[in-house]
Amino acid sequence: MGIKGLLGNSSFIMVLALVLALIIGFPYRDLGSKIPLIVLAVMMTVSLSRISFSNLNPIKHKTSVLRALILGTLVASFIPLAASLFIDDPLYKAGLVFIGAAPFAASVVPLSFIMKGDVEHAARGTIIVYLLSIIYIPVIVKLFAGETVSILDVVGYVVILVLIPIILSRPVSRVKISTSSMQIFVNLCVAILIFVSVGSNKNIFESETSLLLIFMGIAVLRTFVLGLGLEYLEKKCGIAWEQRVPDVLMASYKNKGVAIALTMGLLPPAAAFPITASIIIEVCWVICMDRFLFTSKRREKEIRPESASTQSMDA
Repeated sequence: MGIKGLLGNSSFIMVLALVLALIIGFPYRDLGSKIPLIVLAVMMTVSLSRISFSNLNPIKHKTSVLRALILGTLVASFIPLAASLFIDDPLYKAGLVFIGAAPFAASVVPLSFIMKGDVEHAARGTIIVYLLSIIYIPVIVKLFAGETVSILDVVGYVVILVLIPIILSRPVSRVKISTSSMQIFVNLCVAILIFVSVGSNKNIFESETSLLLIFMGIAVLRTFVLGLGLEYLEKKCGIAWEQRVPDVLMASYKNKGVAIALTMGLLPPAAAFPITASIIIEVCWVICMDRFLFTSKRREKEIRPESASTQSMDA
């Protein structure tokens, strides 16, 4: 595998950024509050530009929209928000709240494509949820961490991180970008976010072992337990593979970039510790979904009995 192949490998880039951050660290506090905001705004603009705004009618596709809203907001946010109620430190509490308030990752769409899921449903859900997140992120932060964070500042950051990228993504959508180039660009942006946020908390990683394990445990519940549990229940209910893929992604794969940018921009670096601790688990969860849970081999094995059953009925 050449350099281009390595740069296009999400798992490799995320692990590399994480390891370098823990070894080197990132001591530039002033830059640490600005870099995530700029990088994420650019990444969101380019990422959203690859998603079509057509076929979004929420009335015509009410079932799809409702599923995305329930799974991508209520279900996805419950665990970190519930956990925040048991945290006394206001900064760590705010970090968990920002995880809960963040929408699911915009990469749900390309991942749905890679894992043979319903890309149209994933794209529709992404646009609807991101538009609504302009309202519900400040509301959630106000309810759960309003005493720690200025809500007006939160609104300003949400406009920069979500609303402006959505608007700018439309003219950018006319620019042709190959799939491999897009993957490399997103990977490098994610690597910068991980390096800056984790590197800024290097000392906390080394000294707060018990807290690190607690936040990683919360992340395990939010990703592996929730994702695997939802996949099992939906399969048990007879929901097709194409539907399960985006459903699991929406419920379990949060946009850590939004959470990091909001936290690093509005609060001291320590507030990002719950987010950076969960990144370790998030990397493992993405690898698990790609290599074990939603593989082509597993999909073919699942669809084969359905095809045999259909042929039998036809006969």
